[in-house]
Amino acid sequence: MISDTQLTAIKAYALDRLAQDHSGHGTDHLQRVNQLARRLAIAEGADLNLTLAAAWVHDVIDDKLMTDPQKAHAALAEKLTTLVVSDDDQAAIFDIIDHMSFSKSFGGLQKLSLEGQIVQDADRLDAIGAIGIARALYYSGHVGEKIYDPKVAPRLHMTKEQYRNQPGTAINHFYEKLFKLADLMNTPAAQALAQRRTAVMHAFVDQFKAEWTADDE
Repeated sequence: MISDTQLTAIKAYALDRLAQDHSGHGTDHLQRVNQLARRLAIAEGADLNLTLAAAWVHDVIDDKLMTDPQKAHAALAEKLTTLVVSDDDQAAIFDIIDHMSFSKSFGGLQKLSLEGQIVQDADRLDAIGAIGIARALYYSGHVGEKIYDPKVAPRLHMTKEQYRNQPGTAINHFYEKLFKLADLMNTPAAQALAQRRTAVMHAFVDQFKAEWTADDE
């Protein structure tokens, strides 16, 4: 079992690692994901501290954020060992964060523990709705993508290589990923919340396109 003291140290480690993030995956994102994960873990009767530990560190090894993901993976393992987190709990954490990202789904559906399903749901919920709109635009600007180009169609059947390395547009990202997430939620509470947040995104994209062509009334 992960103790409250260990969890506090894990939180501090994650916040430090992502303190300088400017891609939409910084400390505010971690705080929101943890709030959502706590809410879902309590509703589902999951191991709360394991869920929150994985939620805190879910982005510290992300290959789109870290210049050397393998080094980041090793550093996290070393930190958890220093904190005397058990081998079983370390294995459970890595099993979650190594398999929960959207990019992993290109290799097929990933099997996750209940705690993993909750962390995945919490992370995906923070990618949609009003916050998701802001983060999508922020990230596209961060990587130098256009906001929108009506001549560029959304890529509805991407490979992982295309998803990671070929630039798209901020608006196409809604079709390529964000509109799909509601149907990929694992838990009932997340499914209900995702439907509401997805409706917000559809309204935004419809209004955006109307304004783009000056057809709004």
